[in-house]
Amino acid sequence: MTRTENVETDAGAARIAWYPAEPKARIVLALGHGAGGGTEARDLQALAGVLPARGVTVALVEQPWRVAGKKVAPAPKTLDVGWRGVWPALEKPGLPVVSGGRSAGARVACRTAVELGAHAVLALSFPLHPPGKPEKSRAEELLGSGVPTLVVQGGNDPFGRPEEFPKGDYELVEVPHGDHGFAVPKKAALGQDEALEIITDGVAEWLVSLE
Repeated sequence: MTRTENVETDAGAARIAWYPAEPKARIVLALGHGAGGGTEARDLQALAGVLPARGVTVALVEQPWRVAGKKVAPAPKTLDVGWRGVWPALEKPGLPVVSGGRSAGARVACRTAVELGAHAVLALSFPLHPPGKPEKSRAEELLGSGVPTLVVQGGNDPFGRPEEFPKGDYELVEVPHGDHGFAVPKKAALGQDEALEIITDGVAEWLVSLE
């Protein structure tokens, strides 16, 4: 049974949708959304739908700007403020918390992991650089997470294809043919459901390896 919790932060009211593990949780996976959408993203919904049955409580976090109905994300510093504000609620179950998110949410998780005491970081569609501007790399954020990190990246992500990522102390799962939202073309060798299974299976296996 999903439940929703509103949390006041210094950036405004955030919202957490809890997907509790059954019968017993061993870890909490907190996931933030990107700058161009909310928690309805296909990868976030897939993880929330699959992982609770594998002992993982999933918390989908809606940043204050989305809760307030705004269409444009604020500056990264403000996103970090919102994430810090929900962290005490994420820790309430008394379990290790893996900090994660997609795109801008992945950047937030990397920037704040050590400060907040995150158990690990899950970076979905990490925006390594703006499309067409590889010289504007954000690799330092990823490499500086300071905790065990898993990157899940689409093979055709214009914000950074898997082969563009620098060597570092993190793991990477590639979703073949996937774009920034993990959509795959109809002509691709794998279907959309298979692409999402690569994500959910890869994340589930990695979470087990952290124990």
